[in-house]
Amino acid sequence: MRYFRRQPRVDRKPDRSFVTQADTAIELELRERITTKYPAHGVLAEEFGDRASNQEARWIIDPIDATHSYMRGVPAFATLIALERAGVLEVGVMSAPAMHERWHAIRGGGAWSGKRRLHVSKIEQLKDAQVFYASRSAFTAAGKERGFDAVIRATWRDRGFGDFWGYALVTEGAGEAMFEPELYSWDLAAPLILVEEAGGRLTDFKGERTYAGGNALASNGLLHDAILEKLNGA
Repeated sequence: MRYFRRQPRVDRKPDRSFVTQADTAIELELRERITTKYPAHGVLAEEFGDRASNQEARWIIDPIDATHSYMRGVPAFATLIALERAGVLEVGVMSAPAMHERWHAIRGGGAWSGKRRLHVSKIEQLKDAQVFYASRSAFTAAGKERGFDAVIRATWRDRGFGDFWGYALVTEGAGEAMFEPELYSWDLAAPLILVEEAGGRLTDFKGERTYAGGNALASNGLLHDAILEKLNGA
């Protein structure tokens, strides 16, 4: 928040995406805290990669999810933190300071916002569903625009609440699905455990449970297969 809406220094990474001084400062601080408290743990994070890939326990971090929103003064950005042990996600946190919101989940312990336990919705028909996404242009770039349009046409309402917030809204039951085609593991690890602990489902577009990156569909579970059919059948 020290740099939010205060013109932080912005650089471009090799993939032409942006990174601000806040992104790097957050990641470095988290790495330092983890190294101090859990020296045997590894860290995989967006800005400085995977420095210790052989540890049984690994933290997966996105210092600012929605950096481009952050740069433009849009308050919908968050720090994503997940703990993986022996290939199993145990903890996920999504913290959105400008929105004064934080969501967390513990494997087997549910998904929460503060003291409020979260549950996905019980809507069973696509015609009644509200779905979220990042942008149609991303689906066009991935060659999935026809599938995207098929999903949107079949649902009641759609909104471009991209990045972490789409997953948070599915976890809260405010919508039935969030889907996007361009992702990395640090984008997905924390959302996956949150969605699952709220009773939902998160897979790639092939229907395989993963947080390795690529693409993802998170849903209340009841509409998952129907959305995949629309997305892949168009």
